[in-house]
Amino acid sequence: MKTNRSGPDLFKKLLLSVILLGGAAAGGVAYWAQQPIFEAGPVRPFTIKPGSTLASSAQQIDEAGVGVNPQLLELLARVTDKGGKLKAGSYELKPGATPLRLLTQLVRGEFAQESLTVIEGWTFRQMRQAVAAQPALKHDTAALSDAELLAKITPDYAMPEGLFFPDTYLFAKGSSDLQVYKQAHSLLIKRLTQGWEGRDTSLPYKTPYEALIMASIVEKETGKRADRSTIAGVFINRLKIGMLLQTDPTVIYGMGDQYQGAIRKRDLTTDTPYNTYTRAGLPPTPIALPGAESISAAMHPAQTDALYFVARGDGSSHFSNNLGEHNQAVNQYQR
Repeated sequence: MKTNRSGPDLFKKLLLSVILLGGAAAGGVAYWAQQPIFEAGPVRPFTIKPGSTLASSAQQIDEAGVGVNPQLLELLARVTDKGGKLKAGSYELKPGATPLRLLTQLVRGEFAQESLTVIEGWTFRQMRQAVAAQPALKHDTAALSDAELLAKITPDYAMPEGLFFPDTYLFAKGSSDLQVYKQAHSLLIKRLTQGWEGRDTSLPYKTPYEALIMASIVEKETGKRADRSTIAGVFINRLKIGMLLQTDPTVIYGMGDQYQGAIRKRDLTTDTPYNTYTRAGLPPTPIALPGAESISAAMHPAQTDALYFVARGDGSSHFSNNLGEHNQAVNQYQR
């Protein structure tokens, strides 16, 4: 008797067709996943909102104009088991990036990087102005006073001046500005601690903070690298013999908004906590944000007999061991 095999044969053919089609589809997706989404042009920014599903994440990327097929991206994420691992945040996709590279960015949280540069010699007030002007930051500290801001970073100090290291800081777009302040403070403390541990132990500082105050004065007195350690040496000599520091940058800092670009004789005799012409020793706080070289100079000042220095007018300083030599240098370089 002849058996009717048309049913089973048809099923096998259909199953084979499905397998072949599935393999072809899988191969197509695999090929697509390794092709550049766009070849040239500027980076393309996009944002994944917190709480987004895989489907909505793919849709947000598409709506941002990245140019990737959202359905295929969702399928790729599922078959590679990355669908539940995408991180919310702001991103940038560079030319030549593939869908597979895009998924890697989303899983690793490789957020778009922004930067803020804090300049050596800035005051904390200038740093706050620069942070406030950075549009890529979330300004969580804008309404805080200096004291309130500092309290969110450290309980160890009463005043923020000098407590933030000048450097370029990278952050993800949309990050809190508090993150930048914390990074800058942490780096300052690291550099200060390292400097203090390796300092010249004959120095008259009682605490690392006093060394930081000296570093800030050195920072404001000169921008010339070669002179920093000698200037620090001059001030150390004065501290050791009880001589007034008599440094103009501290007077300027104490004048605050009253300073209009020039110091008058009466400014030198008007007492403030920062007037080193009227008060002995170091001022109560740093007067600026010192950089690494000024911190190093404060911890390792040059061995010198000089007690005076005057600017030559070219950025460098002339050093003198006594008042007579100093007065001659002042006549030569500033009159």
